[in-house]
Amino acid sequence: MAPISFQDQMVDNNCFGCGPNNAQGLRIKSSWDGDESICTFHPRPEHSAGPSHVMNGGITATLIDCHSVCTATAHAYRCEGREMDSLPAIWYVTGSLEVQYLAPVPIDQPVDLRARVVEFEGKKTRLECSLSSGGRECARGKVVAIQVPAGWREDSGRQDEHVED
Repeated sequence: MAPISFQDQMVDNNCFGCGPNNAQGLRIKSSWDGDESICTFHPRPEHSAGPSHVMNGGITATLIDCHSVCTATAHAYRCEGREMDSLPAIWYVTGSLEVQYLAPVPIDQPVDLRARVVEFEGKKTRLECSLSSGGRECARGKVVAIQVPAGWREDSGRQDEHVED
């Protein structure tokens, strides 16, 4: 029996990359494999770059970003010793994203992601992520995920404020 993905335990997640509630999104599914998180994504033709046989670089970045931020969220719950669907909810956003593109990502085969937490301090979690296809590493990412206050998602009047405030 496959574990329930991080994303399926996050209530009201409408994100383009990781939200199960976004019918037009990528809908990635991440889970733990020891101290690393894993995800397998199956690209579709509409995810192509200029050449139709490789995946768009923005999709690559989105996969690394969303897989890593969801890993930061799952890590925070794990540190608190509770399930991801428990309250109060914990949410992280992207503080920074650095992607190193190493090779084109073929669009006709699954993409595998592995992320790990490298530093966890206060509201900041630093992660490293690797994206591979066909056993070849195609991209690496470094992500800083920032925990946001509980009311951040509901308070539409504060959209212009920095998440670190």
